[in-house]
Amino acid sequence: MKQEDILFRTEENIFSYRVAGILIKDEKILLHRPMNDTGYSFPGGHVSFGETNEETLIREFREEIAADIQVGELQWVAEIFFPWGDKPCHQICLFYRISLCDETQIPLSSSFYAVDELENIKVDLRFSWIPLSEVKNIKIYPVNAKEKLINQSDRIEHFICRE
Repeated sequence: MKQEDILFRTEENIFSYRVAGILIKDEKILLHRPMNDTGYSFPGGHVSFGETNEETLIREFREEIAADIQVGELQWVAEIFFPWGDKPCHQICLFYRISLCDETQIPLSSSFYAVDELENIKVDLRFSWIPLSEVKNIKIYPVNAKEKLINQSDRIEHFICRE
């Protein structure tokens, strides 16, 4: 059965339901960015109909970087508003703490590359381990996530981001 992302388009707007993983190892966080962009984001993807958030994260990490993960606690609930092409997008994104099941599946000290696909368009991605101490110096989407990473909390947080 073909998976169908929870991604709706109208003539005027786009709605997106996404989950993302917060993977921190040795005081570094795994982020990725398209090769044609300087801004980083959290690995993850769109939830498909009938799929749980946990199933989505496990599937996305296997598809994108061939890594098996354990999904932990929900960390952030985000309402994100940003331009998607020529239309405004309203995205709900849930961010979960995750861990690697097998630390030999991906490089832990260097950048590496993968390919993602969104709406039948392939996107070349660079995955990088960014020291938490350097997060303040890079561009991260959503922009509120930078402050959340710098001032980490043990409780679930909600934020709204308008880009």
